[in-house]
Amino acid sequence: MDTENPSAPSCAEPRVAAKKHPNRGSGGGLVHENTRHTSRFVVIGNDLAQHPDLSGLAVGIGVHIQSLPAGARVDIKTLAERLKEGRTRIAAALRELEAVGYLRRERVRLPDGRIITRTVSCNRPGHRAPEAVRPGKEPKKPPRKALPPVPRPACPSPALLQQALDLLARLRRHDSRLLLSATDTEYLAPGVAAWLERDVSPAAVARTLTADLPPEPLRRPAALLAHRLADRLPPPPPFRAPAAPPAVPTRMQNCDKCDRGFRAPAPGLCRDCRTDLPEET
Repeated sequence: MDTENPSAPSCAEPRVAAKKHPNRGSGGGLVHENTRHTSRFVVIGNDLAQHPDLSGLAVGIGVHIQSLPAGARVDIKTLAERLKEGRTRIAAALRELEAVGYLRRERVRLPDGRIITRTVSCNRPGHRAPEAVRPGKEPKKPPRKALPPVPRPACPSPALLQQALDLLARLRRHDSRLLLSATDTEYLAPGVAAWLERDVSPAAVARTLTADLPPEPLRRPAALLAHRLADRLPPPPPFRAPAAPPAVPTRMQNCDKCDRGFRAPAPGLCRDCRTDLPEET
């Protein structure tokens, strides 16, 4: 029983385990050979390229549309002339892209009254930009932030406001960065007038506005000046009683009627000879 039979066939070799298959591991699979693009390229997100709910045709047309420049026509007829697929398959792929948000169609009224359908391509559905830049439409500039409030004079006389305007116009001589527009100058003038009204000399106002300016460029000098006018406003001057009118000097006069001497600023009648005085009771 234990005699070896040399004519018996050898046992079959065991199958290679799946994890040790020669096509598995670092030796197999996809290998990328990439060259950096420097022109004529588009960035496509993996959420589109690997979308689980889109067909391969829909992914391909989505990538194609995102690679086109703004203003290009992407209707079914134009895409069918450019691609090899027929209109029916292209229309179905466009509906897939619309369903998941990569395409959006909007009806827009033109200035001449015509209504057109515009196709909007979204590279990241759900992450819409605040204001999309469309062909023929300039992007809106963000609204300019209002200047800080400035103090107001109690008596804004035209002469006082003109003096304030002249002072603001001369600030650029102290520092070229303080070149103000006409609108900003008119806005700041009442604040300067409030300082001048409080017995502050124009030279002192100019020193306060131009002293210790930051070394970097001033993005909006009018805002800095408005803040200084309000933050460093001096108190009103102390109350001073109005000065008494100067005394009128009197001289010795002779009465024109009785020739009696009396003190008065001008010649005339003495008290006894005057008839225009009220009678004493």
